[in-house]
Amino acid sequence: MKKLSIFFTLLFAFGICQSFAQSQFFTNKIGVQAYTYRNSWANGIIRVLDSVKALGITEMEGPNPKGISPEEFKKLLNERGILMPSIGVDYGLISKDPYQVVSLAKTFGATFVMVAWIPHGNTFTIDDAKKAVDEFNREGKILKDNGITLCYHDHGYEFGPYGDGTLLDYIIQNTNPDYVSFEMDIMWTFHGGGDPAKLLYKYPTRWKMLHLKDIRKGVANDLTGGTSTNNDVALGTGQLDIPGILKVAKSVGIQHYFIEDESPNHASQIPVTIGYIKGLTE
Repeated sequence: MKKLSIFFTLLFAFGICQSFAQSQFFTNKIGVQAYTYRNSWANGIIRVLDSVKALGITEMEGPNPKGISPEEFKKLLNERGILMPSIGVDYGLISKDPYQVVSLAKTFGATFVMVAWIPHGNTFTIDDAKKAVDEFNREGKILKDNGITLCYHDHGYEFGPYGDGTLLDYIIQNTNPDYVSFEMDIMWTFHGGGDPAKLLYKYPTRWKMLHLKDIRKGVANDLTGGTSTNNDVALGTGQLDIPGILKVAKSVGIQHYFIEDESPNHASQIPVTIGYIKGLTE
């Protein structure tokens, strides 16, 4: 009888574990944006990458930091089982030499290239948007011809009103979907006055990747595209509805998720972020 009791206890525990595993919501690979470690690379690239691996992170959005070649950095990533499916590049570089960007992406095996900032004055205008649309369509075709997808990463300043929507709507609606896709930074979207979940729903086929970040409670929205890095907080502790956003992201087929924590406290905050998203359930 005692053995039978132990058997049913173990069976019950196993059932709970199975139920928990089945109810886990976020099952994608966890990635991180290399910019998170911009102030840490100088302390030792290998040391940083080992800490990334220890967190269970298996993807990084690059490219390489200063002081190391793309080829050597790729080797270090390979040794730790970390893939680089996307790289970020400067607007000026891709405008000037998109083929150099293609070469860099192929060095890392990246199939996405993202641009995170469109140069502009104090206010982002329709003229800035129109110029970017022309550039992105041209560059996006070159990248596509080489097996790479160009993504524009929104930064908050594009949410100024235009027509029946915003300047970001104009960019999305006037870029060729065959050549240009998008990476949503959920914090900057929110900070600019947008609704990340609704925007994912509005353009479900255009968004390919997300930057995962949250903003401190009490920080007001604006169109500057900037805020103190001290306002970056661990997911689930700030203003964003992370479960709601991730639910929609999953439904529209987002391919890559990169934690980007610009805070000087990122070392302590990222484990909290990872624990939070892994703990989300259906």
